Amino acid sequence: MKRHASKPGRERGAGLIVIIMIVAFMLAVGMLLLTVTGMSPKAADNMRLQGLAFDAAEAGFNAAWVVLNDNFLNRVTSSFGGQYRTTFGGAPGLDDPASPNYFRGLTDEQLVADVHADPTNALFDSEPLATDPRCSFTVFLINDEAPGTIAADDNDCILVCIGRGPRNTYKRLEIVIEAGS
Repeated sequence: MKRHASKPGRERGAGLIVIIMIVAFMLAVGMLLLTVTGMSPKAADNMRLQGLAFDAAEAGFNAAWVVLNDNFLNRVTSSFGGQYRTTFGGAPGLDDPASPNYFRGLTDEQLVADVHADPTNALFDSEPLATDPRCSFTVFLINDEAPGTIAADDNDCILVCIGRGPRNTYKRLEIVIEAGS
């Protein structure tokens, strides 16, 4: 009796296709692992730098708090009027939400460079940290009422503290403060 083979041409490549798919899957998983493990040190370094910049911004807040508190306690000032920073690059609008120069629309790097170029009405201009001179802080006050507001109030403002860490890493703190009676 003669046996008929069932079309060997169709079945020959099936095992090879399965093996190629398994190898491709393992290659994709391997590449993903290499990418993730390669990014981990970079992400950790970036977080460390961000932490240093945040620490510098906090140091700026602490230094500004001491200066402002002393000025009010010693009756050097009775309000924040006249202490606000209002210009960017010499043009008005740093405190005006409708202006293209509004401080919240600018980068920290732009603001620090502007204060450094013209430190008028800045509490601190790139003040280095005593604990880490690679880090510094810049601090200034912004009027929290838009210009031309009828109910102008110089008893409260926004204290802007920008910390700068190594490799031009920045962090910004914005704190609303109010002069007590």
